[in-house]
Amino acid sequence: MKLGDYQEIFSSNIAKLLVYAQTQGYGCRLREVERTEYQQKEYLRIGKSRTLNSMHIKSLAADIYFTKDGKLIETKDGLKQIGAYWESLSKNNRWGGNFTTLVDCPHFEMMEN
Repeated sequence: MKLGDYQEIFSSNIAKLLVYAQTQGYGCRLREVERTEYQQKEYLRIGKSRTLNSMHIKSLAADIYFTKDGKLIETKDGLKQIGAYWESLSKNNRWGGNFTTLVDCPHFEMMEN
């Protein structure tokens, strides 16, 4: 598959995730999807990221902030249902709440095969 094919699947999965979250009573705030290499290098420099190989550069990652009852949900426990749903949509999907080196709960990405 080409990168564009993955981007289309990723976009479709993001749409499913947002609808699912809303049916579960969550509000959704879609944030950063695409980053330039320059932005990624700057994030690495200031400690906001730990890699130059971000899926944001390929438009295969999104940072989504969820709210419930008017409160921002930022913990792994608070978002594990959302993260599990995301990962159930594709074997290539990864949720940042399950990262081992740097937990990043608002992060949802798709890896290429």
